[in-house]
Order: sequence, then structure tokens, then C-alpha cells
Amino acid sequence: MVVAVVVATLGCALVFLYTKGADTRAEEKFDTVEVLKATAVINPGETIEDAQTAGKLALDPVSQDSLIDGYQTTTDSLSGTVALGTIYPGEQIIAAKWGTSAAVQSTLQIPDTNMAASVNLTDPARVAGFVNPGSEVAVFWTGLNTLGGTFTKVLLTRVTVLGVGSTTPVSTTTTDESGASTTEQLPRTLLTLSLTQAQTQKVLQGAATGELAFGLLTDDSVVADAPETTADTLFK
Repeated sequence: MVVAVVVATLGCALVFLYTKGADTRAEEKFDTVEVLKATAVINPGETIEDAQTAGKLALDPVSQDSLIDGYQTTTDSLSGTVALGTIYPGEQIIAAKWGTSAAVQSTLQIPDTNMAASVNLTDPARVAGFVNPGSEVAVFWTGLNTLGGTFTKVLLTRVTVLGVGSTTPVSTTTTDESGASTTEQLPRTLLTLSLTQAQTQKVLQGAATGELAFGLLTDDSVVADAPETTADTLFK
């Protein structure tokens, strides 16, 4: 009887400790930090003070897993700086996108063995403005195969974004089966990547023959070369 009571008590204690540990792990995973985010478009050359005065900055909770290197909780360390490029609503305010002069953006930190190459993407293709200098992305290509059907395949599994340039609205006209035409304005943004020569050739060829799109990665994201996705395999 005594042994049974001891075993039961020990079991309850172990269950309690496990539950408490699980709660702690869950709290750590979803723990948030109040960081500064843009609430409106901040233009290149705009000072941090002007952006704050105009109400373009606000604190917003971000989970630990989603914090970007250089995130800011106050504007103190950015005092006297200007935006080096366009910052879009919802973007975290990071130190890499602010400097003493907008001209600083023209100096890219390119690894010795790589080169910088730019691609022009629509907002959806660049993850709706969440790609920033220093971000790592996968590059996907969608185009036609030899039989005239479309397919999508990963082109580059992981490359680094060096810079985000200006955004220009581009008119796109589509025609439906009835012959009616619809024109819409799609903003396109220049994004500069750090690439090897072979990667640069792939990106340039991909941009010339199809559509490119980025997938924003974390340190733990898993991307590997995989079979192409076609209309026939889309739901398999």
C-alpha cells in the first residue's frame, strides 16, 4: 500500500513538471517583443524624426521567431538618420534601412566571390514588401515547357538580398475570352541579390523567359530542388 501511494505521488509530480515545462516552452515560442513598424510608406531620404512626427511609426508585437536582425524598439539609436530606400506599411524598422545619407544605399556589401544582380518583381512576387536587405530568399520560376504547358520549379534555393530599390507602377492589360480588356497598375520593385556568376545567368535567363517570385526564408526554412509542379501534378 505504501509503495502504491509513493508511486502514485511520484507520477503526479512528474505529470505536473512535464505540464509546467510544456507551458514554459509554449510561452517562450510565442513570446512577443514590441518593435517599431511602419504604418505608412516612408520615402527614401525621409528622416526618422519626420516619419515619427507624421505618425508613420508604431509599436507592434512580433513573435521571437519573426524578429528581423536590427529590429528597433525605439527611435533613439536612429536619431538623425534617413531612410535608405522605400519602407512599406507593415515592415519592421531595422537599422540596415537607415543611414546618414540616402546615397549610402549605392554602396553594397557584396561578398568577394559574388556579384550583385537586380530583378524587377511585383509586390506579390516579392512577398508583399517583407523582403529587406539582409533577407534570405528562395527564387522560383514559372514558365512554359516544350509542349506549351506552364510549370513552376525552384531556381535558387537560398540567396541573400543586398538591396531594395525604387518602386514603379507598371500597367498590365489582360484580355478575357469575350475580348474585353482590363488594365491594372501593378507596382514593380527592383531587388538586388548577391549571386555567383552561374546564379546570375540563371536569374537573367529566368526573368527573360518566364516569371520570377521570391519565397522569404528563415534560418530553419528547408528548401531543396524538387520535381516541377505542373497543372497535372498541382493537386497530387
